[in-house]
Amino acid sequence: MSGFVEKPEPVEVPGLEHLHTGKVRDLYRDRDGHLVMVASDRMSAYDWVLPTEIPDKGRVLTQLSLWWFDRLADLVPHHVISDELPAGAPADWAGRTLICRSLEMAPVECVARGYLTGSGLTEYEQSRTVCGLALPEGLADGSELPSPIFTPATKAAVGEHDENVSYEEVARQVGAETAAKLRQATLAVYSRARSIARDRGIILADTKFEFGFSDGELVLADEVLTPDSSRFWPAEQWEPGRPQPSFDKQFVRDWLSSPASGWDRHGELPPPELPQEIVERTRGKYIEAYERLTGKNWA
Repeated sequence: MSGFVEKPEPVEVPGLEHLHTGKVRDLYRDRDGHLVMVASDRMSAYDWVLPTEIPDKGRVLTQLSLWWFDRLADLVPHHVISDELPAGAPADWAGRTLICRSLEMAPVECVARGYLTGSGLTEYEQSRTVCGLALPEGLADGSELPSPIFTPATKAAVGEHDENVSYEEVARQVGAETAAKLRQATLAVYSRARSIARDRGIILADTKFEFGFSDGELVLADEVLTPDSSRFWPAEQWEPGRPQPSFDKQFVRDWLSSPASGWDRHGELPPPELPQEIVERTRGKYIEAYERLTGKNWA
């Protein structure tokens, strides 16, 4: 069992139609047909949306995405029209809301990997491949790959796992031409972002993108290059052969899987509230990622 511990009721705003409540974002449509994305402070882990929020998390995700969109626009256009607060929206939406173009979304999570970890490491240890792509012998947890690779996944509903698939499967689903566009754009954006992050002392180990189409044009959508969608590692602590410290929700995962939480993540009961210390340390990591990447003070 998994999903929301308690699914929130959507906020009613005049002129906005509520479309969907996701793990982190609430999606609306305005009178002009544009999508309104609101990033909450919800935290998900182990396929559960937790009962405890992380203050400022939604604003960090939104502001960091905007920062990246500006630096990637020459590679691929993005879906953002405005970050102004819609008329009648609650004040709490400020800084966490994007008005976006409505797109025909590609049914694929476009994942780029430059380092071996996570589900890629699990597959590599079994077959020396990741998403069917052969990799050299001798790699370990955290090893840099010879070159970045495109490792797509199917999109999953809340409570379900994304499933890694081969490039050939993507081509069968969306067509060879579209698959080639998705792979090229994914690797181009990843390579640009990895270089920018490296200049700021951060390793971009892997990341996932979502793309859509507007009048046949490929458009970068959703969030981009945030601690929720990417593995960011401090470069000064990188050491292959072990799990790497990261700028994300690792504190949350570690506590939930520890005896201190009293929770069996393989059982049927929902996860407990997070301790204040874990909330504060996790918030600190999200803000540190923002500040190191952008060079701006969050406060």
